[in-house]
Amino acid sequence: MIEIKTKIHDSFSVEFKESFVVGSKEKDNNFAVNTWIFVPNSLDINPQTYGKDQFYRDVKSNVRLITPVYIMRDIVGGKAVPLNYLRNAMSNMASAPTKSNISEFEYQIKMFCAIAKSSMRDEVAHILSSTQTDDIIFLSEEYQKNLTNIVRYYRGLRQIINVPTITDQIREYFKFGDEFLGHISSLYTFRVIKKLAKATPDTQIKVLLLDFIKENEDYKKSMGYPVVIKGDNSNNQNLVFRHGILKKYVESDLFIKLDKKKDGFALEQILYAVAAGVAMIFATVVSFSVQRNYGSLSIPLFFALIISYMLKDRIKELMRYFFAHRLVAKYFDNKAIVKIKDQEVGWMKEGVDFITDQKTPKEVLDIRNRSLLVQAENRIFDEKIILYRKLVYIDSKELSDNNIYPVSGINDIFRLHVTRFTQKMDNPQQPLTILDADGNVSEITSQKIYYINIIIQVRYGENIDYKRFRIVMTRDGIQKVEEL
Repeated sequence: MIEIKTKIHDSFSVEFKESFVVGSKEKDNNFAVNTWIFVPNSLDINPQTYGKDQFYRDVKSNVRLITPVYIMRDIVGGKAVPLNYLRNAMSNMASAPTKSNISEFEYQIKMFCAIAKSSMRDEVAHILSSTQTDDIIFLSEEYQKNLTNIVRYYRGLRQIINVPTITDQIREYFKFGDEFLGHISSLYTFRVIKKLAKATPDTQIKVLLLDFIKENEDYKKSMGYPVVIKGDNSNNQNLVFRHGILKKYVESDLFIKLDKKKDGFALEQILYAVAAGVAMIFATVVSFSVQRNYGSLSIPLFFALIISYMLKDRIKELMRYFFAHRLVAKYFDNKAIVKIKDQEVGWMKEGVDFITDQKTPKEVLDIRNRSLLVQAENRIFDEKIILYRKLVYIDSKELSDNNIYPVSGINDIFRLHVTRFTQKMDNPQQPLTILDADGNVSEITSQKIYYINIIIQVRYGENIDYKRFRIVMTRDGIQKVEEL
């Protein structure tokens, strides 16, 4: 199964989160994602102005494991798998602070915090999507109770490593997780409070959540963790920077090491050698034929050698061009080996090319659903189409064997930066002339917008699905992303 979510990352980039979920009974899992990007001709994006290297510079990709899924009440309650893993790792490390035990201790801190963050995010999203007041209150009460337990249990584990065998540096790992947990707890709790404020008058649960925020902020101050200070820009800038570093630290063990290289390089060189050989055969045959008829030292041989040499180079280049375009359909630009703890669990391939309407599947053009005006424009200035292809293979057995948590697959989180697309755009504000109510001529301004249409085809096994997105943007950046 392939799941795709998108959002605006910043004013000039869109983030696509592609989740490749392996089948529970399938060892070999093959996925394909084809993305067609339709760009207005006026933006001057074409093979001459926007090559492969430029595209790959504009795409930033992070591949990571899908965070193990636990609901908040099961993190420290029920079987409490994340809590028990962390407690055991801390106990073992306190008794014997060996290199392997310290590494496991740090790993379990990161995983506990990453799981907690993911579960908070999902449960808060569930609260925010609820429309019934009773449901919002009930879910908020459950959230407050479970959140309080998670934070309390984690902080209570500090006593396990409060022993002489543990150095201050090792204790810092625990404090990194503690600070991160405190930050995201306040972050998500503020969102719940805002939802409650819109949904219902003051309730007891809102008071409890506010109390949690106050206690959490007091705790952070007592531990020496930085907190937001109104009017102190320097402090707040450092705080944002620190939170970004903590987020990367906590999620670092989920990120997957990629060993990327050019795809099909060996075959490409063999085919290019064949092209050179065919060209040389042609030149040699011409040379031998002329020598046989006119001798080895003659004017015809002189001209024949010059012409055959010229044609030899052209034949070689034409065959290279032929092979290169034949390879496009089967081979990709890059191939990356997916590794976890230096163990290969799969691979990913990617390729990008400009294509024409004739090479675009009819169903994709139907989904694009161009208006009559756009079709009329295309007869003069054709809309440019960028095809970004991706193949993913995952060995579910290797994936499972290299993780103690149940991992359902991998996420490929890539961002498409559109700064290059804005360079040829018109002014973002355009004047319009109207008659006002008194019959006077006046001017107003309106945004000059451009549409970047994106259609994504996902294939897993026999299943094929399509998604269509539209980026609405001006020269000042992205205004919104719509799923159509």
